Amino acid sequence: MMRTLMMSAVLGMSLVLTGCAATGNNGGDYDVVVAPKVPDYKLEVTLARLNEILANAELTEEQRARFHYDRGVRYDSVGLKVLARIDFHQALKIQPNLVDAYNFLGIYYTQEGEYESAYESFDGVLELSPEYDYAYLNRGIALYYGGRERLAEEDMQAFYNRDKADGYRALWLYISQLELDEKEAQAVLKNSRSTLSDNAWSSVLVDYYLGLLTQQQVFDRAKENITGPNEYAERMCEAYFYIAKRKINNQQFEEAAQLLRLTLATNIFDFVEHRYARVELKRLAAEASANEAP
Repeated sequence: MMRTLMMSAVLGMSLVLTGCAATGNNGGDYDVVVAPKVPDYKLEVTLARLNEILANAELTEEQRARFHYDRGVRYDSVGLKVLARIDFHQALKIQPNLVDAYNFLGIYYTQEGEYESAYESFDGVLELSPEYDYAYLNRGIALYYGGRERLAEEDMQAFYNRDKADGYRALWLYISQLELDEKEAQAVLKNSRSTLSDNAWSSVLVDYYLGLLTQQQVFDRAKENITGPNEYAERMCEAYFYIAKRKINNQQFEEAAQLLRLTLATNIFDFVEHRYARVELKRLAAEASANEAP
C-alpha cells in the first residue's frame, strides 16, 4: 500500500526544474545542471535543402528513396517523429529493401507499445541484412518491453558478442538478464568489465552498476574530457536513464521518475536512452494504476 501511494504521488506531481537542475536524496545528494541540446543551424539548412531537392529535382527512384530516408533521420534527430515516420514509409514504398528505414519504424513501434509490428520490422531488417547488429539491440529492447525476457536476453547476447569492448552492450545485456537472474546478471557484468577501457565513458556507467561508483561520482565524471559542445548533455542523458533504471530495480520510484524526466529534458532525441525514458515512465504509471485497482 505504501509503495502504491508513493508511486501515485510521484507520477501525479509536476517536477519543478530550473533550466535542467535536480536535487535528489535517498541515493546520494546531487545538484546537476545541463542545458538541453539545441539543434545546430546547419541541420535546419540541410532540411531546407532536402525539401528543395525532393520538391524540384529530377531524381531516380533510388535517389528519391534515399533523400526521403535522409530527411526522416534529420526529423528524428530533432524529435519530429511524425514527419520522420512519413518519410520512412515513403522511402519504403519506393525502395522496399531499405533496411535502415525498417529499423527506425521498428523503434517507433516499440515506443508506441506495438510490439508485434516492431518484431516484424526488426525481423525484416535481419532477413535482408543478417549482419545489421543494431537490429539485435532494437529487437531485444522490443522483446524486453514486450515481456519476452528470455528472447530479449538472446538478442542482447548476440548484440554483445559482436563487440565485447562496448560498455553499452554490456549494460543492455545486464538489463535483459536482470529480469531472469539478478545474481547471474551481476556476475556476467563483472566479467564483462574486464574487456572495457577504463577511459571510456560507458565504463563509468558499468562501474556504477557494479557498485564501484556512487551516483554523484558518475555525475562528476560526466564533466571530464568533454570534446564537443553537446557531449555533456549526451552523457547526462545516458547517466539519468541508467541510474533511473537502477533505482526502479531498487524500488526508489520517486528518484527514478525525476531522473527519467531529466533524460527527456536533455533533448537528445536520437539516443536510445531518450527514446525509452518515456516508455519507462509509462510503465511506472501503469504499475501504480494496477496497484490502485480494487
